[in-house]
Amino acid sequence: MSQTPVDVAVGILLKPNGDVLLGQRPAGKPYEGYWEFPGGKVEQGEAILDALKREMMEELGIKVLSAEPWCCIEHVYPHAHVHLHFYISREWQGEPQSLEGQAFAWQGSVELDPLLPATIPLLEWLDAFRAQDC
Repeated sequence: MSQTPVDVAVGILLKPNGDVLLGQRPAGKPYEGYWEFPGGKVEQGEAILDALKREMMEELGIKVLSAEPWCCIEHVYPHAHVHLHFYISREWQGEPQSLEGQAFAWQGSVELDPLLPATIPLLEWLDAFRAQDC
């Protein structure tokens, strides 16, 4: 029996030096303690970009000023089938804060482990993207 994928808006906050922000999944959630890009479920009738902006404000207290669609992937976890819509943002207002009690860190200045399975290939692709972008 096939499960309909859940749309998820995911933000890649990209600093000029190439670092990206990752958050740690909180206690009590599947994959507790794993690192992932910030984001969340798209509500019914909500545009992906609007969901991304809402999630960044709710989770991190930042206002995304611009973001470009980068890629989409589907991933099947034991607890969920997700359709991840990744956006890269280089422009936001405010400094990220932990509004939901999650740890977060800039990947690039520090290597984070463990990574959520769907995040691993994205970091590899992002390395290639940043190399082209220079």
